[in-house]
Amino acid sequence: MRRRAVSVLLAGVMTLGLAVTGLTGCGSSTDDGQEKIRLMVWSPQNDQSKDNGEWLQTMCETFAERHPEWDITFVYGVADEASAAGQVAQDPEASADVFMYANDTITTMTDANALAKFGGKYRDEIESINSQEVLDSLIMDGDLYGVPFTTNTWYMYYDKSVYSEEDIKNIDTMLEKGVVSFPFVNSWYLPAFYLGNGCTLFGDGTDESAGVDFGGENAVAVTDYLIDMEQNPNFKIDDLGSGIAGLRDGSINAMFTGSWDANSIKEALGDNMGVASLPTYTLNGEEKQMLAYAGSKAIGVNPNTDYMVPAIELAVFLGSSEAQKAHYEMCGTIPCSTELLEDPVISSDEVVIAQNDTFNNTSILQPFVSKMNNCWTPVENMGKGIRNGSITHENAADQTVQMNEAMNSDGI
Repeated sequence: MRRRAVSVLLAGVMTLGLAVTGLTGCGSSTDDGQEKIRLMVWSPQNDQSKDNGEWLQTMCETFAERHPEWDITFVYGVADEASAAGQVAQDPEASADVFMYANDTITTMTDANALAKFGGKYRDEIESINSQEVLDSLIMDGDLYGVPFTTNTWYMYYDKSVYSEEDIKNIDTMLEKGVVSFPFVNSWYLPAFYLGNGCTLFGDGTDESAGVDFGGENAVAVTDYLIDMEQNPNFKIDDLGSGIAGLRDGSINAMFTGSWDANSIKEALGDNMGVASLPTYTLNGEEKQMLAYAGSKAIGVNPNTDYMVPAIELAVFLGSSEAQKAHYEMCGTIPCSTELLEDPVISSDEVVIAQNDTFNNTSILQPFVSKMNNCWTPVENMGKGIRNGSITHENAADQTVQMNEAMNSDGI
């Protein structure tokens, strides 16, 4: 018996549809009684790279070997977790059977009836290896919509030759002792300061009717703080890779990003690389805890697949502790399996420690209600306005109210 693997490079969903026309359909049987099926599987390029041992292909072939009842042909496509949802939602019937996606895109797919629910024994298996906090990132209206394989958030990297463990507890202390870079015009990062001073998004994050509260006196105080921070000569805006470049040449001593930049930062700082959860900041004499957005990345299944049971089984396997461990070893993907997080090697990894500390203690679950889409541009414009000097202490209150109104409007 021969199992085949087909690679398809996706430039978009239309390319995908043309490339695999005729590859899906009802299963037939081989002479030895096996069901012949084809599963289209999407993942980021990193997971299919030869440099990373072709993690996806390796896991899929392992899965096939463990299921001799199926003669499986895998069709591999490249789609990262952020863009997969848009491709699947645009044309579910021409999309992958199994794919990886970021949890904040759930509603994009559920609105298009393009994401399957996991129930019964499969949900039991998923719940058995994940914390409730991770599961909550994939549950909507009580239904579970994927198999988590990593948490998704950001934290701080710093030069240990410049900062002590005491210094890194507060970003203002860090600004006194060295140069700090922050993605100031990136609306995934900037809300950390507003959230730290009591601003809220959709109540507990799930109530669209509660709206956004980024416009009160507490928000204005943050805007004033950010204006001062941006003008600090020891503060640099991280944009287009300038943070890592600065770490490399010594002009920057700390920056904020996630696990995806860990290898590059390690190359820049070597043994001086430090990693930590988010610091506090001092607002009007009081320490406030920065709070990152947090979520997860998951394996999803297309409800339009012709092979629902094999697709569900494959998704559960790709998110299993076994596959997560291989994902960590081959690609550096931080596991979320509670079993693996107790593994001595994994639990001592400082990037793993920082990611889990942030996820569990210095973050909020990023809302994935549809109206969250209205929140990105107004916050980005706030950062840009402070950077270019159009937002000042004189108009900070008015500009903050305008930001809040835009976040609560469907017009931007």
